[in-house]
Amino acid sequence: MGGLHFSGYIFDLDGTIYRGEKLISGAEETIEKLKSLDKRIVYLSNKPLQTREDYAAKLTRLSIPTEPSEVINSSLVMARWLSHQAPGAAIFVIGEPPLIAEMRQEGFRISEEPGEVQYVIASFDRTFDYRKLNIALQAIKRGAHFVATNADRTCPVEGGEIPDCAAMIGAVEGATGKKVEIIVGKPSDIMIQVAVEAMGLRPRDCLLVGDRLETDMVMGKKAGMATALVLTGVTNREALRQSGIQPDYVWESVVEIIK
Repeated sequence: MGGLHFSGYIFDLDGTIYRGEKLISGAEETIEKLKSLDKRIVYLSNKPLQTREDYAAKLTRLSIPTEPSEVINSSLVMARWLSHQAPGAAIFVIGEPPLIAEMRQEGFRISEEPGEVQYVIASFDRTFDYRKLNIALQAIKRGAHFVATNADRTCPVEGGEIPDCAAMIGAVEGATGKKVEIIVGKPSDIMIQVAVEAMGLRPRDCLLVGDRLETDMVMGKKAGMATALVLTGVTNREALRQSGIQPDYVWESVVEIIK
């Protein structure tokens, strides 16, 4: 059963549209068809490793022409959320240069001095080390808030998976004994609100398409929109059968939207 009757489509990227540098079969055809029907589309990623411009350039390179405004990632959502909570705050970022640049651009001051840090931000960080863990510990002991970009345990890549932000969150929680206060990425209401607003639609007019039950499907259901699980990422049919989270659609890939 296809899914062409929605006005807006919110697509996860990793494991849904591509894996690593390889476009998932049928993705290009699907997006072309949706755009020919004047459907509204945004792409969501919990990964803060690239800027929105980087994601748009990658999609375009992979034969899906995309504007940065069509991409919403957890870096953007974190910057927007924290700018409402504590504009210009001193922050310590467990993260890579694109997230740090996004936060600087939003007016935050990056600091590694525990005594002045107001927020510790954990994100997907392939350069995470003991030094960063210790700064986070000392800052949180002195009263800094602890927030994170996303809750993914792993990130799908060609040939398997690699550790994601949950590993960094777990390390900081283990060291401090404090639970992360806010996670702005999927499945947070914060991220889905940004996506819906970007399209100018109501949640019930949208379909959320992703490969993860605990983030994509949960977020869509919480927002009151239809959900479609694709089996091209981290979830297989056995995991789906054992889960209490059941999407509205289950497809082998995104191409089934137009079949």
